[in-house]
Amino acid sequence: MFLNDRVLGLFALLLAALLAWKGWDLQAPFSYEPVGPRAFPLLLAAVIAGCGAWLLVRGREHAEPNPPGANTRIATMAALVTGYALAFVSLGFIVSTALMATLVGRLFGGRWHYCAIGGVGLGLGLYLLFDKVFEVVLPMGVLNFGS
Repeated sequence: MFLNDRVLGLFALLLAALLAWKGWDLQAPFSYEPVGPRAFPLLLAAVIAGCGAWLLVRGREHAEPNPPGANTRIATMAALVTGYALAFVSLGFIVSTALMATLVGRLFGGRWHYCAIGGVGLGLGLYLLFDKVFEVVLPMGVLNFGS
């Protein structure tokens, strides 16, 4: 089987190109954020392209197989990301991010109370960063008491 880091790097570059192509024409019908909706997919494409280029240049010829249990954790992570995307608007940024971070922490072997504290801190901290510094409007979901 032909698996190595360079093949993954090539796929990462293709994914980055697709993200950049699809993200380039994103425009909001009205200006609600200073950076606009195009910034995130283009930034993500740049990061993925950088990682893909690194793998193409510095990658190994043969990748090691995953250790036992890793594929289950990868599938669980994919399910968590899907759940995060589905719950993002209804639960809101803070709650969904706190839940996601807590469950990911547990997935990597963290203790419940540390994961919960980190998850809540991450949800609140990122919300304040995006809301106050970047002026990006994020959904409040279940924490929307005012309106």
